[in-house]
Amino acid sequence: MRPVVLCSLVVAALMPLASYAEGMTCNASAAEKKLAGAAKTSFLKKCERDAAAVCTTSAAEKKLAGAAKNSFTKKCTKDAVG
Repeated sequence: MRPVVLCSLVVAALMPLASYAEGMTCNASAAEKKLAGAAKTSFLKKCERDAAAVCTTSAAEKKLAGAAKNSFTKKCTKDAVG
């Protein structure tokens, strides 16, 4: 029973990253979901935060440091947000 719960939590945690992994930007995903107002703002903030985390991890995997890391992370996040 415990592995099933753990697996479902992992799947639920990765759901927001699904749109990022598919290549959709945060703005495109928000438009597809027809979000507006506070819901859109909240979604975009979370999506940007998630994208920044993925980009930071990617920069670490590429062993970037200093200005290169900052530049890569900024561009990666900007591309993900749209």
